[in-house]
Amino acid sequence: MTKILAFVDDIYEDLELWYPKIRLEEEGWQVVVAGPVAGQTYKGKHGYPCKSDAALAGLQAADFDGLLIPGGFMPDKLRRDPKVLSLVRDFHAANKPIAFICHGGWIPISAGILRGRHATGSLGIKDDLVNAGAIWVDKACVVDGNLVSARTPVDLAPFAAGFVAALKKT
Repeated sequence: MTKILAFVDDIYEDLELWYPKIRLEEEGWQVVVAGPVAGQTYKGKHGYPCKSDAALAGLQAADFDGLLIPGGFMPDKLRRDPKVLSLVRDFHAANKPIAFICHGGWIPISAGILRGRHATGSLGIKDDLVNAGAIWVDKACVVDGNLVSARTPVDLAPFAAGFVAALKKT
């Protein structure tokens, strides 16, 4: 069974976690939501709760087929966690799909995996993406190899479709 890891922490962007999560589950795939503490309930930017299935510290990229990184203010906190950055680098080294939306791009930026790659995100982090060496594309969904990115919740349908397609290729 296809198994996807999704990051969560307080002030995640509610729709950017739940829409892709539900879409992936429609495919019959398992989505494991992981935060700093297993079983903790994290509050979304708009107040929607999400209980983590697992703690980030105990996870390995080898146990998953893809990675979902929602936006909100959560990525700015999680990008400071060496374990999160290590997981992202391991997914990338294994050429597994990594999907990030809006401010979710902050985590791949800090993991150092975007140099020379096409990507998009919130206009608020455009300069960060460019300064990290990404080639900015102002498009609803950008797919460059194993990387799938989108700008904002308005782009959720093409983002989820792009991630599903990338996972089906692996």
